[in-house]
Amino acid sequence: MLTTARPVPERSVVHAPVRERLDAWLLRCLASRIGRAPLRYALRRSVLSPPSVRPVATLRFRDRRALLGLVIDPETRFGDAYAEGRIEIEGDLVAALEAAYRALDARGRRPSVLSTAQGRHSRRRARWNAHRHYDLGDDFYRLWLDEQLVYTCAYYDPPGLDLERAQVAKLDHVCRKLGLTPGETVVEAGCGWGALALHMVREYGVQVRAYNVSHEQVAYARARAERERLSGRVEFLEEDYRGIRGRCDAFVSVGMLEHVGRDGFAPLAAVIRRCLDPDRGRGLLHAIGRDRPRPLNAWIRRRIFPGAYPPALGEIVAAVLEPAGQSVVDVENLRPHYARTLRDWRERFERAAAAGKVGFDERFRRAWRLYLAGSEAAFRTGSLQLFQILFAPSGGTALPWSRRPLYEGTGLSWSMPTS
Repeated sequence: MLTTARPVPERSVVHAPVRERLDAWLLRCLASRIGRAPLRYALRRSVLSPPSVRPVATLRFRDRRALLGLVIDPETRFGDAYAEGRIEIEGDLVAALEAAYRALDARGRRPSVLSTAQGRHSRRRARWNAHRHYDLGDDFYRLWLDEQLVYTCAYYDPPGLDLERAQVAKLDHVCRKLGLTPGETVVEAGCGWGALALHMVREYGVQVRAYNVSHEQVAYARARAERERLSGRVEFLEEDYRGIRGRCDAFVSVGMLEHVGRDGFAPLAAVIRRCLDPDRGRGLLHAIGRDRPRPLNAWIRRRIFPGAYPPALGEIVAAVLEPAGQSVVDVENLRPHYARTLRDWRERFERAAAAGKVGFDERFRRAWRLYLAGSEAAFRTGSLQLFQILFAPSGGTALPWSRRPLYEGTGLSWSMPTS
């Protein structure tokens, strides 16, 4: 039997105004959540622009679910949505993130539940965290780091230095602050691919014991030491910083403190106290930090740097140096240098990605693009800082009389005049 079909209403026509009103309302909610940022927001035909301000970029949402996620929790949801291609930034990505950070900070950023959650940093967990980030393959990092694979803030003095020379300048800056002299012993906690340890041995004639939990990085550092015939003067140990033993004249850690977590401060203090010479010793901590205690972005901790926590300067002093029996000698903030470093890394990464050299999948590439751009924006806005803290045992006799030698191109002299 034949029947006549009833006409089906055109839902796209009937409900279009309702959907557009919902989209517009969600865009207003997001703009209110972020604050007074010079950003344009767009979802399909709904567009929201800031009044009387020229937007630096447009956040274009591919679907309502991505927009709703940001309204609920912009800090956590943005990264995944961007990596998945459900959000596009039309315009300068760094400028857009910088505008959002400034607006969020101005209205008082509220950390997500995931940001405030702090897991325990056992030795097993520390090794797993390092594997997640640093063992992605040396070939990947060679694409955008300098030729020595230095994965920490460079030092652009003078400002015209390229990345390679700025990283060497940073290695020298650290060594000159420590005033290293031939024959001294140095302990390095968290040595990366070994550039600083090898530089100290080659250029300053010291003996170095360098510790790292990344198997791939330690293997690379050992092979490089063999090639450069420095193996007899530097020892690379695949060991957690909590396993450091033996005395040393100087203790240095570049880029590790932000990975130990709050529960790692006391063990690190114990290591410094037991290994640093109580009379003539000195040390340097180089670490990403904050102006005030605040957790790292939840998405960065989940997808890029598991377990990371950038401490405030006061936390470093109160929770690490004071319990270790150390006096602060000097503090320098290299924040603009890290913003510049990240710009160089990001530009190299983009060139490698455009040439099809990065590998992995598109989600990975977008996630790392966002990580590098977001970190650059964080240092440009002051959301993150880069501290170099020079210290020495309380009551020790080795203290620099003046900082002048450091800026005259020589090292600090760790001996006080007798008259």
